[in-house]
Amino acid sequence: MESIVPHLFILDVTRDVSQVAQDDNNSLGSLRGRKQYRDDEGGMTISIAILACNEAENLRRTLPSVAWADELILVDSGSTDGTIEIAKEFGAKVYSEPWKGYGPQMNSAIDKCAGPWVFSLDADEELTPELQASIQALIASEAEFEAYWVPRRNQIFGRWMRFGGQYPDYKLRLFRQGTARLPEDTEPHATPKWSGPKGKLKGDLLHYQYPTVALYVEHMNRYSSASVPLVLRKGRTCLGLVEFASMTVANPVLTFLKNYFFRLGFLDGREGLLFHLYHSAYISWKYAKAWETSRRGVCG
Repeated sequence: MESIVPHLFILDVTRDVSQVAQDDNNSLGSLRGRKQYRDDEGGMTISIAILACNEAENLRRTLPSVAWADELILVDSGSTDGTIEIAKEFGAKVYSEPWKGYGPQMNSAIDKCAGPWVFSLDADEELTPELQASIQALIASEAEFEAYWVPRRNQIFGRWMRFGGQYPDYKLRLFRQGTARLPEDTEPHATPKWSGPKGKLKGDLLHYQYPTVALYVEHMNRYSSASVPLVLRKGRTCLGLVEFASMTVANPVLTFLKNYFFRLGFLDGREGLLFHLYHSAYISWKYAKAWETSRRGVCG
């Protein structure tokens, strides 16, 4: 994880957050097209950049938490389940583009945002009322920083993870347009980057990450394959016996020991055990696939 500036940006919230959330959820009509956070001259202040593909079920939870924003930009990569129709219900501007990789795809969504502030959001995430209020207070004031970390809370196998390095899982999500960008050569781990000083927001970003073991294994299989070019660019061919054993066996084992024992992942119960065990397997898979690819090249 990147280093986190220890400065805490304290925000005064003047609205009754719980009442705002209740009012928002009670009326879909009040959610569509509401523009509450414009600047003194009536201009746009914040855009939400979202990526989606067959996320109809998640969007019903995600979009109400950002419906107060001036602009919703959703880049879809081939949904067939009603994702586009749901997004339009909430007033989102929808663009259909073939999948280019997470970094290029999110950068495309960010480039389409007209607001001076951008919040990058995944379709399986939701802003808590406290986080919504923090953002609203920030953009209505003179912000001290150009970009802000957000604490993310991950739900895995139905459990909100608290240990093993899973919380607070800080992500750089709020930033001024023209500052942070996502690298386009780090699939599948691209996240916004900004070299300047950064602040921290209060309130969690809820991430409904992996509801089932089957979904997690399927994702890790895809992610390990997508990681191969990055691994090879770093020179990790794993063709040598020592490197092969180190990256496919020792590295996963040490990662498990670190997260499960030293970072107290065992306090997250059975779900924590399964998650850290399978995450270690994912590490082995990506280096094994890099070795497999390198071997084909040598023998090819």
